[in-house]
Amino acid sequence: MPSRRGVGLSAFQNRTALSSQYASHGASLRSNHASSLQNQLSVFQSLLHNFALQHGDTIKSDPTFRAEFARMCNAIGVDPLAGSNVKGKSGSKGKGSWWAQTLGGDVSDFYFELAVRIVELCRATRGENGGLIAVEECRVRVGKGKGIGGGMDVSDDDVLRAVKSLGPLGSGFSVVTLGSRQMIRSIPKELNTDQSTVLEAIQVLGYVTCSMLEDNLGWSNARSETVLQDLLADSLIWMDTQASETEYWSPASMGSDDF
Repeated sequence: MPSRRGVGLSAFQNRTALSSQYASHGASLRSNHASSLQNQLSVFQSLLHNFALQHGDTIKSDPTFRAEFARMCNAIGVDPLAGSNVKGKSGSKGKGSWWAQTLGGDVSDFYFELAVRIVELCRATRGENGGLIAVEECRVRVGKGKGIGGGMDVSDDDVLRAVKSLGPLGSGFSVVTLGSRQMIRSIPKELNTDQSTVLEAIQVLGYVTCSMLEDNLGWSNARSETVLQDLLADSLIWMDTQASETEYWSPASMGSDDF
């Protein structure tokens, strides 16, 4: 009967060599895959560049087409607003944003002009809305605004991108979501949970009263009064004392036909 032999040093070395070969082969596959993806991405970016040159006028004039084009850019890692036209350390101008390099400065300047108009609008309306304005209201008001060339034909996507471009400036401008609506906040103050709940309720119901908050949310009268007075102090809501019970309305929740 043949005797069983234990695993020798040569078997261990063979196993180690085989594992090393598998690891080397895996690394090679990953490298080839990454190289292939990089080549595909370069081709996509080249095609996108040619597409932008061919349809540049439409991109500049049509907000819907511009929004779809910007989404295509983001899908392959091209940030249209990356690298603004600012002076470098040497004092000379940089190459500018991808928009500027591809389509000239018009589109890049368009977004920065839009951002300036949004800042002006938010400051002008802060007294009536407390620094919280709906994106669609902003779009409508900018479209009706007066300036060089009159109003600007923009989409909600344009407004969101313009607000995003303000982020690196530390301006305090940001986009928050209340219920189903996106709002531009132009003040650094954060809304607490109770304040957000009340604004969402106003968005759905049109207005609220202390008794409505107490009955539907189970809040105490003191809690309801405190939240409403805080929002009122920040001009985020308006008060109507003509009804039997004081009603609280939000200008940010009004329809675009009221702008």
